[in-house]
This record gives sequence, C-alpha cells and structure tokens, in this order.
Amino acid sequence: MSDDVIGRALLDFYNNAYTEDIVVKSSISEDDSIPLPYLFRSEKELPVIEKEALSLCKGKVLDVGAASGCHAVLLKEKGLNVKGIDISEGAVAVMKQREIDAELLNFYDVTEQYDTLLFLMNGVGIAGTIDQLEIFLTKAKSLLTTGGQILLDSSDISYMFEEEDGSKWVDLNASYYGEVTYQMQYKELLTDKFDWLFIGYEMLKIKAEELGFKAELVLEGESDDYLARLSI
Repeated sequence: MSDDVIGRALLDFYNNAYTEDIVVKSSISEDDSIPLPYLFRSEKELPVIEKEALSLCKGKVLDVGAASGCHAVLLKEKGLNVKGIDISEGAVAVMKQREIDAELLNFYDVTEQYDTLLFLMNGVGIAGTIDQLEIFLTKAKSLLTTGGQILLDSSDISYMFEEEDGSKWVDLNASYYGEVTYQMQYKELLTDKFDWLFIGYEMLKIKAEELGFKAELVLEGESDDYLARLSI
C-alpha cells in the first residue's frame, strides 16, 4: 500500500485514527482536499443526485470505485444484490469490514454481467480522456444484462474557463477541456499523476448514442453537475 492514498486514509478513518484529510493536486486548480468524513456519509448526507441514483438502482448492482462502500451499504440495506469493486486494497478491506461483498478488481477486468452499473462521484472519470471514453463505454455495455442500465454523474467544467464578462475561454487546439490530471497525497503517501475525465451531458449523449445506448438526463444539480442513465 505504498501509494494507496485512498485506502490508507479510509482505514485510518474507519479505525478512529483520523487526523488529516486527503490533499488533491490538479492541473486546473489550486490544491484542494477531500474531507475523510465525506467518504463515509450517511443517506441523509448524500447529495440529491446520489440519492436519486440509488433509488434507480435495480437487480444485480456493481458499484465501481466503491471506496468506503457508502453507496453499497445503503443498497444492501434496501435489499439489493450489490457488489463493490475498487483498485485500492485499503478500500476493499474497509468494505469487507462493513460486510459488503467487495473485490480488489479493475473495472476493465470485470467479466460478470449486471443489471445496474453504478459510477458515482464522477466515476466516469476512470475513462481518463475523451479518446478513451469509447473503450470505457464499450466495456460497460458488454457487462449489462438485457434491459440493463448505467447510472453515472459528472460535471460540465467549462465554467472554470469563464471570463469576468461571462464568455468562456477554451483553447480549441488543446485536448478536451474536461480532461484533468490529478495527484493525491495523504500523510507521507503520494500517488503518481493520473488522468481523470469530466464530461458534459451533451457530449456524453453523443458518444453514448454512437455506441447504441439510449441516453437520458435524469437530474441536473446546482453546480453544472448531472445524473445520467444509459440503457440498452
């Protein structure tokens, strides 16, 4: 766990050793932080978009990038058959301690099929870049049962490029503006830099429909975020 920032932080918090938060470094803003209690939020503490996503889950559910399992716990309490996966050893250890069916597994290595694939907290970000989005969506489609669905939230971060007069400055010669490079630090642990994708709904809709999905804008938030459902 030499670079398992998320896992180390989750284990510390779960074992009552919480002393500091995760520091997030990005290519588009100053350093920020992820408060560890936020990763263990209760149903009452969930944003509206996440509550709506959980209410739409059906059948056999795969919670991708499940972290502490805060969503999986609630789905299990509602009687759904839910499994959480993560590439963080510490996260999987915490989920198992919370009696969640969890596995240390990369999404691209999943082989079982599910009725619902859940990608919350901008889980679509694991696509990395807009060029890799088709690979991500194609993999997700292969894991859906007939009538299955993908529930995901993301944000259109074009607002971060707004000028004072309301106009937006985007370098048309650069890559898609929603491609962000991150690095996370917790205590003495520091991850390598990694790509993470934020995608506006209209772009998502175009890309998804090209692959045969039906795209639906379920809910819009107050911060240019949204919940979408992709079905086949």
